[in-house]
Amino acid sequence: MHSRRSFLRIASTSAAALPFLPSLIQARSSAPSAANFETLRRGVGTFTGQGGTIGWMVRNDRAIVIDSQVPQSAQTCWDGIAERSRGGLDLFINTHHHGDHTGGNEVFAAHTDRLLAHANVPELQRAASGDDSTPTYPTETYSEQWSKRLGDETVRLHHYGPAHTGGDTVIHFAEANVAHVGDLVFNRVYPFIDIDGGALTTNWINTLETLHDTFDDDTIVIHGHGAPDAGITGGRADLLVMRDFLAGLNEFVAAALEEGQSVDEIASQEQLPGFEAYAREDWPLPLEACLRAVHREQTGGGNA
Repeated sequence: MHSRRSFLRIASTSAAALPFLPSLIQARSSAPSAANFETLRRGVGTFTGQGGTIGWMVRNDRAIVIDSQVPQSAQTCWDGIAERSRGGLDLFINTHHHGDHTGGNEVFAAHTDRLLAHANVPELQRAASGDDSTPTYPTETYSEQWSKRLGDETVRLHHYGPAHTGGDTVIHFAEANVAHVGDLVFNRVYPFIDIDGGALTTNWINTLETLHDTFDDDTIVIHGHGAPDAGITGGRADLLVMRDFLAGLNEFVAAALEEGQSVDEIASQEQLPGFEAYAREDWPLPLEACLRAVHREQTGGGNA
């Protein structure tokens, strides 16, 4: 875990950490519609529009939404939730602070006063927002674990330390056995490693292994992002695929540093050995950014 001093240092620089956010938002650039809703199990499902995957539960007139994308797609999502639930919105949750997951928070805040996220999220939002926008912040936060019974479903939140950011949350619908892991999984595509926002790939690897051991073969896992042909839902095996990619990045950078390569030489690698399929023309995030982030982490410029 970060100390208070180191967290504030990370948060103070995170505004510069989001150069790929517009690309992530546009990665699903088709106009949002009701067709973007998919029900998975026991009233838990996904919504895809513009940005990170939204998760939701509508069951027995209880409603929960996870993440908000951007205002336009958030409104489309809310319209669909409202059609499915007569009881309003009980709870809204952010998996982390990035704008493609929080940009539409204001839409859901109009329907509930319970906006929940990890304790580090408000400061990370504040640092990343700059002077031109006012984010909609959580009204409630937690540190390590949070649990609540809503109707006949138990909702559990866990923070496992710095991974994709310094404020990641994993949400598990216990009875449905569906987990939303946010951007802890970019399914078969290059991830965004937000070093300035608290990312730590070594603990990210540990977190994915912990989640794999926590869930079972029946768990449906909702990913923050995914390749079009891989999807944004899967099983616990996908957690280890993501782990293996991060481990491969770390091994490649460590070997290159041992050979005396510069950061620019390392970052010029066009494909990561063993993960050539990740080099996709239909995905906006580059391998170069991943390599530079891990180089920072390994050489003391990150959060190791």
